[in-house]
Order: sequence, then structure tokens, then C-alpha cells
Amino acid sequence: MSKTKTLTLVKDPERLSILLKEIPGEPGVYFMKDESDRILYIGKSKKLRSRVRSYFRDTPKHSPRIDMMVRQVAEIEFIVTDTEAEALALEANLVKQHQPYFNVLLKDDKKYPYLLITWSEDYPRIFITRNRRLGKEKDKYYGPYVDVGLLRNTLHIVKRIFPLRQRPQPLFKDRPCLNYDLGRCPGVCQQLISPAEYRKIVQKVTMVFQGRTQELIDILSANMEQQAEALNFEAAARIRDQINGLKSLTADQKVSLPKDTVSQDAIALAADNERACIQLFQIRAGRLVGRLGFIAESPQLSAENGVEAGAILQRVLEEHYQNAEAVEIPAEILVQHELPDGEMLSEFLTERRGRKVSIVAPQRQIKAELIEMVERNAGYELARMQKFSDRNHQATQDLADILDLPDLPRRIEGYDISHIQGSNAVGSQVVFIDGLPAKQHYRHYKIKNPTVTTGHSDDFASLAEVIQRRFRKYAEDPNLPRVGNPDWPDLVMIDGGKGQLSAVVAVLQEMNLLEDLRVVSLAKQREEIFLPGESLPLATDAEQPGVQLLRRLRDEAHRFAVSFHRQQRSDKLKRSRLDEIPGLGFQRQKQLLAHFRSIDYIRAATIEQLTGAPGIGPHLAQQIYDYFHPNG
Repeated sequence: MSKTKTLTLVKDPERLSILLKEIPGEPGVYFMKDESDRILYIGKSKKLRSRVRSYFRDTPKHSPRIDMMVRQVAEIEFIVTDTEAEALALEANLVKQHQPYFNVLLKDDKKYPYLLITWSEDYPRIFITRNRRLGKEKDKYYGPYVDVGLLRNTLHIVKRIFPLRQRPQPLFKDRPCLNYDLGRCPGVCQQLISPAEYRKIVQKVTMVFQGRTQELIDILSANMEQQAEALNFEAAARIRDQINGLKSLTADQKVSLPKDTVSQDAIALAADNERACIQLFQIRAGRLVGRLGFIAESPQLSAENGVEAGAILQRVLEEHYQNAEAVEIPAEILVQHELPDGEMLSEFLTERRGRKVSIVAPQRQIKAELIEMVERNAGYELARMQKFSDRNHQATQDLADILDLPDLPRRIEGYDISHIQGSNAVGSQVVFIDGLPAKQHYRHYKIKNPTVTTGHSDDFASLAEVIQRRFRKYAEDPNLPRVGNPDWPDLVMIDGGKGQLSAVVAVLQEMNLLEDLRVVSLAKQREEIFLPGESLPLATDAEQPGVQLLRRLRDEAHRFAVSFHRQQRSDKLKRSRLDEIPGLGFQRQKQLLAHFRSIDYIRAATIEQLTGAPGIGPHLAQQIYDYFHPNG
């Protein structure tokens, strides 16, 4: 392999031609790297040379995301495998290991929720999240689920059936809460159940979200009979109640395929020129147990284009089953269109499952009707997304017209400051992408300016500090890309009037970034938009779509700043009482609060309990106790 060059391959055609000739036409995995040797993308192909060459053709039909990636590629490496299935398995492992930025076909726009089980913890939690990047390596995600209401109801029933951890943090320090007395929690907070025994309970819950509810019912039924034969009638009654609760999960199921005991997944999509909405129905023993939804980029793809649609379905299935356990893989997968590498995927899944997995594109009878139903649901979801997207597009288009922007502002950032007379001053950065909140990009800032203190606030200086810290890396490295960089905003909005805007403009001028950034401010009273260097606001209507978009951004920035300010103020109030205790410094205060959770628990603790906290010796424990009990 050649070493990393300064130029990208699209700017060095000679080296690109030489490199493409070195790539064999065999199955394998390829790596796209940038100038810093960072892996941008990992892919697999049954013919490496043809696949890699397709990225650099003169008239590619790639999505904007892939076009952006190709412009950054400076090196290509590869690993040859014996079979296509081996290439798929190797790709799955390498993607998990390196997590390249461009290896995401399915958009993470938080539209659909996941169920997360935190297996990385001794006592795993079970909760719903829309951010798949929250967890650790051992944590397990299920989804994404289309029907969040059904998911919440299922989780509610499961937590009622099985004794599970109900709270992320204990309510009491030295005793369990009411959930333990009601039998809804096995006393996790006080470790009244061992981690091994608790994980056995969670394993049963896992079977529900794997679509194995009937299998779990069969296991529990056998266990119930054993308990009854052993005259453990109370235990048998508890298991009976669990079985009845599990049966209620599928009692109202509307989709049923009679006389079909085969486990199946059925997948179909509906697409427009921008996106494809994919639906995957999970059918076990003739009943629909799960309905998952995915969104993929789909430029110039029509529903009739079966070749392109098949490629999208294939990639969705690959990503979905790479994250699934072997027991979750069905015996049969029904697809709307023929997959380009269906045999390879079938071989890969068969090896993982340990039994034959068939991939079929049905043309008639019950299976074809099932695919039509899945496609119809995908169409309804696409229509809903189009309606919502049209509204956001109208707002961004109106905003572009108001500000005379050359292109639609895709990424808009909003900034605000929150404090009480200068105390606990904080700043917020919120991000809207395509008119929607992108909370994974939100940021908090604690104001460090020494002149901003209690009794002396300075919103202008605070905003200047936040903007300086946000864009400092671009000022320090002028070679960092702006155009096409997902981190670079198309528009920056400051909450405030001319004064706040002037403070931000001044710091951007010092950083030599003002020419590359479009900055505006939105004043609260009359919803007026100010531009740099203009004394009068723009002539706008507060109710027009573009102004409403800025208002939503401004309100979100304000909410985010206020919530962080309240958190900082609350933490300070907690520590303020501890500050009065001699010998209890800042670090030991943090340790004490982390151990006892609240001032009330510290006040109620005995000297022995205080001594058990990290960093607290017998002498200091006595001082803390005496402070809260001055009369002995």
C-alpha cells in the first residue's frame, strides 16, 4: 500500500489511476482514508476493483453524503477474502471496531426510538432512547420501532410482569422504596438480589423484544408446573401471572397469518427523490411482534427502480442483522425487490443462525400480500415525512429569501446566555438541521470570564466568549474545511438585539472568520432580525415561516441555557452548606455528594456511615456530624 499523500485522489488523477490498477477483482473489504489516515468508510464487494472504481467515475449517481466522502479520500486500502460471505462478516466486525463517519446508510435523525438494555452495568437498566450512540459496547439496542406508543405500552407491561429496576438512581440511601414492597423491584438499590440472579430476569425480558414471547411462555409454563409439583404454590402463582401478562401483549394483535408457524421478516420501501422509508415487519408464529422503521438517502430513486431499491433493502438488512443476535434472525426473509447479493447475505445469515435462512421475493398469494401491506405502510410513512419536510423546506426557503442566502441554510446554530445577576452564568449552543432540532450537537458552556461575577453580568462578553470557544479551532487552523463540513453552520443566530450581535461580530472579526460565517440576531420584544452593520431591523412579519423557524431556534436555545443554569445553581446551593464545614474542601464535597446523593442523606447519616464515604476519615466524619447536630 502506498503512504498517505497530501493531495486527495480526486485532485491527483495519476496516482488514482495507478492505485485502482493495484486493486484486485476478488471478494474483500476496502478502506477509504483521508489525508490524516483517518478511516472515512469501510465497504465490501465481491469484485473489489469494480466497486472502488465506481466511486470515481465522471458521472456518478451518488448521494451528497458519498460525494462529500469521495472528495476527502486520499488513500484506499483493501483486504482480500475467499468468499463474499467472509467479506460481509469482516466488514461488520471492522465497522464496529472503527465506526467510520460515512458508514451510516440509515439516518440517525431520532425519528424512531430504540429500546436499550444496559448490559454493561451489574444491574442492567431498560429504557427507551432515540440516540443509538448513548450506550457502551456491551449494551444492546432493539429497534428502531415505528410505533412509540406500542413500545411504551409493551415496556410498561413488562415492568409490571417482571420485578425490574424501576429507577436510574436509588430513592433512599439505606432502604428500598415502595416498588420493592409491591414486588415490582427486587431491591436492586440495596443489592437484595445478586447481579447474576437479576440478569436472569432481564434475559427473560430480552426474549420479549427478540420476538420470542411464545418461547418464553413455554419456558415459564414448564417452570410453573415444576413449582406446583414441588408444592411451591406461591411461586407457581407468580409465574402464572407472568404468563397471563405476556399473553396480553399479543392479544390485540391485528396482523395474523393462519397456519404459518415459520418465523419471518418482511421488508419493503417507498421512496421519493430525497429519501426512502423502509418498513420491516417481524412475524413470529404467524403473528406480528415488531414493526421497525428506517430512513435512507435515496436521490433519484423511484419506486419502480427495482435494482436501486434492492440495493437499499440489502444494505438495510445487512446493518440490521449485524446488530442482531443469532436467535433474532428468522428462518425466512421476504423482500419487496430482488437483492443484488441475496445469496451472499443468505449464506452469511445461515452461518450466524446455525440453520438455513431463505431470502425470497414473493410474487403471489399470502406472502406477496404481506409484502404489499408492508409497502403500503412504508408509503404512508413517506407521505407523512413529505408533509413535514415540505413545511420545514418552506420555512428554510423563506429564511433564505429574508437573509438573501445563496443556498438553503441546512445547519443553523442558536446561542443564548442565562444567569441571575451574573451568578452561575452559562451559555448554550443548539443546532437545527433541515429545520429540526439535532440534540446530539447541543453544547453547554460555563462562562469563565473573570469579570462576569455575582452582581455584575455582561451578556455581550459572555456571548463573545462562547462564540470564541466554539470557533477557536477554525481560527487556529485556517485549512479546516468549511464548505461541505457537517460541523460548519450555514447560519448563526444570536438571541438578542444589536448589542449582542455587535459583540459576536467583533470577536469573529478578530478571528478572521466573519467573511465565512453568516450571523444574525433575533430580538425578543418585536421578533426583529438584525444584520451586522445595519442599524435597522429587516422588514419581516413575525408570523412568516422563516421568522417562526428562528423563533423556534431562539426558544430552544433559551430553554437549554436556562435548564443548565438551574442545574449549576442547584449544585452550588448544595455545596454552599458544605462550604461551612471546616476541612471539607471542594473535592471531598463532590465525593460526599456522589456517595450520599443529597444534603438530606448526609444530615441523616451516622458517624460510621460518614466514615464509609470516600475521602472521609473519622475526624472529618465527626466534624460533619457535629455540624448537622450542634446539640448532640
